[in-house]
Amino acid sequence: MEDPMLRGATERLADPAAPQKICFFFNAQLHHVLHAMPLALELAGDPRFAVDVMAMTQDHIAMARDIARRHGVSTIRFVQVAGGVLSAFTRLLGVATPPKLVALAAARAQLAEYDAIVVPERTSLLLRHFGLRRTCFIHTCHGAGDRAVGYDRRIRQFDFVLLAGEKQRRRMLEKRLVRDGHYAIVGYGKFDLTGDRPPARLFVHDRPVVLYNPHFSRKLSSWPNMGLDIVRQFARDDRFNLIVAPHIRMYDGCRRRERMERQLEEFARLPHVHVDLGSAASVDMTYTRMASVYLGDVSSQIYEFVVRPRPCLFLNAHGAQWEGNASYRHWQYGPVHDACEDITGKVVHAIAAHEAYAPAQRQGVEETFDSDGRSASQRAGRAVADYLTARRDKQVVSRSMPSFGFSRKGMLVHE
Repeated sequence: MEDPMLRGATERLADPAAPQKICFFFNAQLHHVLHAMPLALELAGDPRFAVDVMAMTQDHIAMARDIARRHGVSTIRFVQVAGGVLSAFTRLLGVATPPKLVALAAARAQLAEYDAIVVPERTSLLLRHFGLRRTCFIHTCHGAGDRAVGYDRRIRQFDFVLLAGEKQRRRMLEKRLVRDGHYAIVGYGKFDLTGDRPPARLFVHDRPVVLYNPHFSRKLSSWPNMGLDIVRQFARDDRFNLIVAPHIRMYDGCRRRERMERQLEEFARLPHVHVDLGSAASVDMTYTRMASVYLGDVSSQIYEFVVRPRPCLFLNAHGAQWEGNASYRHWQYGPVHDACEDITGKVVHAIAAHEAYAPAQRQGVEETFDSDGRSASQRAGRAVADYLTARRDKQVVSRSMPSFGFSRKGMLVHE
């Protein structure tokens, strides 16, 4: 008996003129939406494809809808995965985003209807083991940082991978994560969604704005050992405006976020301190565009900041031997400190020393984000459309070729 998970793909191949169904599947935190929606907008205007956006929460759907509306795209269908088990897990764990494995189980049957699934994360590859063996999986990545986690060995399981620039291409090839014909360098699509928006204004007084953007991993982040001390020091020093915006994954748990918001409440009331533990503004480049100085550790958001070179400083709270380590290349873009004492004084020094680091920032941006005059969305759309069209043509030809077998006497016969 034919596997029902394969039946839909077989039936779609029977009509090669029908649009290919593509699902942009968001199975992680809100920031992933901004890394795949540029491609969704581009393919939605191509009659060869029918584009759906599927997500686990209403917040994801709302952000994706708003992006499509702002760019005048009305042909995308939006699907929120629902289910009693999914809702129960979300409530039980007190998280904003459901656990990935539970979400995959809830979405499996719907996802089997698609010719291709586009994801910015890797866990969704488990769907191959859940019956989606003929579905094409396309990876957009979600950021263009330096850490080794961005070069996960699971990437080699994708049929097609979109890369931001030469840095990613070089490291992916070194690790044999991509192969010729199955990847494309297209630039950074997120810039297409954020580049024309005027910088926000959060503060009454016009002072240098410091963005403190610690990572979520306790093994790498400056937040557990230094975070509150840093905020206290800025609270006492009115030379700067401070934005406290940790990586969104740090407080994806609603309960943890509420506890920390209470802990930071006294600082958030100050006119020169702004605290954001996970809103859309923390992921849509609102803060990286308006800040004057970047203070952080290992977040890939550093590249969204230095695309326009500005002062940076980094906190080595985990004793990393970072010099010469490709995963810490961005620490060449400003002073690195092992302690946070007199952090505002360190910021003053970083501002004064910026010109010494600006050339490294410019070189890093050039290698991280490729540009050829076209938008990243256009380049990604062309690359993916060409790949999917060639893939379908090959499948149609393969199915139309006569198959042969052997008779009992060993003669080759047509079946």
